[in-house]
Amino acid sequence: MKNLRTLCWFILPLILFITFNHSHAKQTESISNSLRIEHLLNKFYQWRSQQTQENQLKLATPVVVAGVLCFIVASISSAGGIGGGGLFIPILTLVAGVDLKTASSFSAFMVTGGSVVNFMWNLRSTNPKYGGRTLIDFDIALLSEPCMLLGVSIGVICNLVFPEWLITMLFATFLAWSTSKTYKNGVLHWKMESEELKRNRRETLEKRLDEGEGIEATKEPLLGVKGDCKLRFPWMKMGVLVLVWFSFLTLYLLRGNRQGQGIIQIEPCGVVYWIISSLQIPLAMIFTAWILCKKESVQHQASNHEDEDQDLIRERPSNKLIFPMMALLAGILGGVFGIGGGMLISPLLLHVGIAPEVTAATCSFMVFFSSTMSAVQYVLLGMKHTDAALIFAIICCAASLLGLVVVKRAIHEYGRASLIVFSVSIVMALSTVLMTTFGVVDVWRNYVSGKYMGFKLPC
Repeated sequence: MKNLRTLCWFILPLILFITFNHSHAKQTESISNSLRIEHLLNKFYQWRSQQTQENQLKLATPVVVAGVLCFIVASISSAGGIGGGGLFIPILTLVAGVDLKTASSFSAFMVTGGSVVNFMWNLRSTNPKYGGRTLIDFDIALLSEPCMLLGVSIGVICNLVFPEWLITMLFATFLAWSTSKTYKNGVLHWKMESEELKRNRRETLEKRLDEGEGIEATKEPLLGVKGDCKLRFPWMKMGVLVLVWFSFLTLYLLRGNRQGQGIIQIEPCGVVYWIISSLQIPLAMIFTAWILCKKESVQHQASNHEDEDQDLIRERPSNKLIFPMMALLAGILGGVFGIGGGMLISPLLLHVGIAPEVTAATCSFMVFFSSTMSAVQYVLLGMKHTDAALIFAIICCAASLLGLVVVKRAIHEYGRASLIVFSVSIVMALSTVLMTTFGVVDVWRNYVSGKYMGFKLPC
């Protein structure tokens, strides 16, 4: 009994010693791991700040590499009709070493450069499948643009109020969902195209077997009539869009930014500032209601034959309000995340059944209006490095033209419009990974440094 008690007194301290050493080792390991992570983050931030201080947008290797990468991104993005701002900003901040504010202003110019080429290209591109009309659906653009511009303003305010971790979480969740949906739409369109190609081959084979002079004679006049049914350029709709653009731009310039930079002197974030900001809500509602009423009256006056040929929206969801609602959501999220609305509205249009070619052309048209507004605001509010921004914009112009030519030929040769959908999903996937990664790094840095991570006031 005495020996057993002695043994217990010997074993108990030994167990306590081993347990303490094990927990201490674990604690030491966790501390060393956290120190290692913090050390890596410090190195990363030092490298970014060093890049920013060294480059200063001089013609150096990092700037050239950034230009090449932006060229590749712009060529891929142009095929899907999206701006590519979700990739331009990380490339400029990481590779070229510019600060986030400069990268955002450059991105607006670059997206504008690409969208100008997209707009001119799609304006002259027609498709016999849609009655020989242009691929741009002006009706969708008319119904969407006022609410998208309103949504961007709301999103920018939310960006100032929301904490960084919430923005990163929302960005990762929405873009991951959108990328998945877009990819599934691409696969679905690919399967439909495969079936259509098989059916066309079968019909072509049958026609060759039954080919005769009578059939050829009847085909020629039909094709000739279809070629004569091209629609004129919708100057009225274009004029309304320009009016919407000028109306919102005027409000933006009157209001100015939070530092008081504007065309009139008002107190930053004062009563007048918020009154002018709130005027965007009735402005968007008036424009949307007027466009809907105008559209309904035109529909009643038009003949049934013209309706079938000219109106692509009527083959889609019957509720016209779905387009303003989608545009408002895309604008809010675009303002929150600091990217253009094209990347966000494109998967939504594909989801409701708009054809890939029409989606790409219409999105690029809408991006043209939103990006030009951002670029004009940056210039009027005293943007720096305008010459360098114009060079990057020209690079994106050339890249967009190349991307459009390549994709157009690929679609014509292989009959695969789903290539547009896949290009959109590639850009979205890369944007999700890059921007989420940097968001997580910034959130972790704020957490380690003990910064406030809650909701903030907009001013």
